[in-house]
Amino acid sequence: MIELKDVRYCRLGTSDLESAERFATSILGLEVAERTRSSVYFKSDERDHTLCYFQGNESDQAAAFELGSSDDLHAAATGLERLGHPVHYGSGEECELRKLREFISFSDPSGNRLEFVVRPAQSARRYHGTRDAGVTGFSHIGLNSIDVERDEIFWTNVCNARVSDRIGDAPLLRLGPVHHVIALFPWPTPGIQHINHQVASTDDVQRSHRFLLEHQVPIVFGPGRHVTSMAQFLYFRGPQGLVFEYSVGVTIINDEPAYRERQLPFDPSGFCGWGAKPQIQQFQN
Repeated sequence: MIELKDVRYCRLGTSDLESAERFATSILGLEVAERTRSSVYFKSDERDHTLCYFQGNESDQAAAFELGSSDDLHAAATGLERLGHPVHYGSGEECELRKLREFISFSDPSGNRLEFVVRPAQSARRYHGTRDAGVTGFSHIGLNSIDVERDEIFWTNVCNARVSDRIGDAPLLRLGPVHHVIALFPWPTPGIQHINHQVASTDDVQRSHRFLLEHQVPIVFGPGRHVTSMAQFLYFRGPQGLVFEYSVGVTIINDEPAYRERQLPFDPSGFCGWGAKPQIQQFQN
């Protein structure tokens, strides 16, 4: 089994790097860690970066997960190849671009591009947001799934993810005590469904709601409270239609042996306990 430690970063291709940087700093509230001619790296916590926009095709997206050692990485590559997932070993130049020691990339069963990485860089500088959004760090991702039952088997049997709850057939998966770091949502094409950043307080969610409305950023869900993780949330659209989320108060599962997953309906009542209704198709029947 592949022992994933945590989600690490997202890489997003864009045809308009300047606009993507403006959104990430002025709206999302991240800090530029480094800027090159073709890429911009953004900090949200103690990691070197957790988001990278690069000049490229908008469908070129990847989500990265950290492994413990080089041996773990090579064992993962061998196992993935055996299961029919062709693996690419990152070159020295590709590793340098990602600020890490080594990595492999491959596609999950739905075609989502994943990177498993070893020794990603930490930052010697503290994170300072470019606006007072209250961001405390990158926390989880949603992925589109062409077949959620098949993809759940990949994440739980091939990797070490565990199901915390399901909304309909859509599983919310944890790697450690945090309620979920991966969410799979049924959709006919692969892609990153949303990117989550945690914030410090309920006030931060509400302040950002007002801020986003004033700046005419489309709100697609919330403010609300998830029935599953109990997190208070706000979803909104970024460049190329990708959805971002702020949330606070996610459940921490400390008693792992005693925890039992729950089943919620795949309708607004299964997503929000406050009655908010999503304006995003992946959250709708």
